[in-house]
Amino acid sequence: MRTLISSTPRLILALIPLGFLALFFFYPLAAIFQVSLFPEGRFAGEALRPLWEKTYYLEVLWFTIWQAALSTMGAFILGLPAAFIFARYRFPGKTLMRALTTLPFVMPVVVVAVSFSALIGPRGLVNEILAALRLAVGPIDLQRTIWIILIAHTFYNTSVVIRLVGGFWAHLDPRLGAAAATLGASPWQRFRHVTTPLLMPAITAAGVLVFLFNFTSFGVILILGGPGFSTLEVEIYNTAVRLFNLPLAAVLALIQLAFTLALMVVYTRLQARVTVPLDLRPGEYSQRRPRTLVERAFVYGTLTFLALFFLAPLAALIFRSLSVGGETGLMNYQNLFVNRRDSVFFVTPIIAARNSLMFAAATVLFSLMVGVSAAYLLAGKKSANSRLTAVLDPIFMLPLGASAVTLGFGIIIALDEPPLNLRTSLLIIPIAHTLIAFPFVLRALLPVLRGFNPRLREAAGVMGAQPWRVIRHVDLPIIAPALLVGVIFAFTISMGEFGATLLISRPQFPTLPVAIYRLLGQPGAANYGQALALSVILMLTTTIGFLGIERLRYGDIGEF
Repeated sequence: MRTLISSTPRLILALIPLGFLALFFFYPLAAIFQVSLFPEGRFAGEALRPLWEKTYYLEVLWFTIWQAALSTMGAFILGLPAAFIFARYRFPGKTLMRALTTLPFVMPVVVVAVSFSALIGPRGLVNEILAALRLAVGPIDLQRTIWIILIAHTFYNTSVVIRLVGGFWAHLDPRLGAAAATLGASPWQRFRHVTTPLLMPAITAAGVLVFLFNFTSFGVILILGGPGFSTLEVEIYNTAVRLFNLPLAAVLALIQLAFTLALMVVYTRLQARVTVPLDLRPGEYSQRRPRTLVERAFVYGTLTFLALFFLAPLAALIFRSLSVGGETGLMNYQNLFVNRRDSVFFVTPIIAARNSLMFAAATVLFSLMVGVSAAYLLAGKKSANSRLTAVLDPIFMLPLGASAVTLGFGIIIALDEPPLNLRTSLLIIPIAHTLIAFPFVLRALLPVLRGFNPRLREAAGVMGAQPWRVIRHVDLPIIAPALLVGVIFAFTISMGEFGATLLISRPQFPTLPVAIYRLLGQPGAANYGQALALSVILMLTTTIGFLGIERLRYGDIGEF
């Protein structure tokens, strides 16, 4: 009874996540590369000629890298001061503000794109305000520019910096800095020589993860950037769907996958160094209220800017969804219940909400099965520092950074024959969503399980408790908050997944993000209004669920 791994067959724990990945990740990837690169049993070299004959694809790779780097820098510029405030200060409404700063990260990418379009796009709220004030300023339209891409990425990923760095920062013992002060170190010297070295693993881990999210960006680039900007992810989609050059798309996906694997290896190695054991002093030990005028100005000024930055796009989305022809009303929401085309291939837009909820519920179930098994496997006492864990940890995270478009094509190609003929099954969507969602369940649980005090299980075993009773009465009460965090991440990720779903969803069963994208691609104010209304529904669903579950989080424990 020393660990749960010893009382539960390790083979079962390994087979669930590894079997799932083998069937629905590695097999589809192998299938698409085989069909694309060796369509008739020989290498399709002629189809790959544009890759080395044109500099275009090198330019796409370079743009993918530098926009990810600049976006990551923006997230740190905004996130590090906020991380310090949440780690070292107490202030009214802190729980609500922490939830607000995390909300953008769980917000579906389609909602983020539409929100910024509603704020600073050609029909945005900023231009409407400028026109009403009659200011001598031309229309502001950042859509289809690099600036709106960088701003949206910063909005989306600042919460990662706040969570990862701030959570670790809160658990640093303030007596280290006090000892340095006793020796005559100035505040700057204490920060440079004491705090920064201790924070560097967390900062680097957050930077790698944010860079990875920006590197694989799809929805923001596709919707806000337009045809003038293309990351590797967008180029895979364009090459496969519009040019139908599957061999070239497969090679681009392989390049992206190599970058992803390398970044994931770095991230998991760094994250293991910042795991917070549960027996450390709580973060409140090092927190205090701002005292001086300078401190209050810094804390409340930063929090005000954060609130405006995070709330302005979402508020603009809600306002624009209620604006119809210059008047305020619910017409856009009423139109969601109308089948305007009366076609068997078109359903009323509100049906997309039902579909998304149904797929999200199945995704949560699948993600818990895979993620919990993987977490216990990696957290076992014999596995914590083993070479096997060093290999499996980044492999379990690999779907998080893989091309969603490639996953969609791979699933369509591979799961088309018995015994895995799922191409026309509705299960194909929650399976694809689970590939992206279960790593979040894993990362939410892993720090808690690694910090688990084994003496609790040993004491229960000495008293005669069977393994299932140990799980029920010892493990479950402790890991329940982390499980709930994993559930909300799986739910919200499924609700907002866009790239893979765009390819594998059936016309009669669109999800909310797919319906929004299709409406945005159609001309007319009515279609745009419906897209705004669906975006608000998706935003509110995500927000209500997340705020409810956020109250159950175990302090700052967890990697997200």
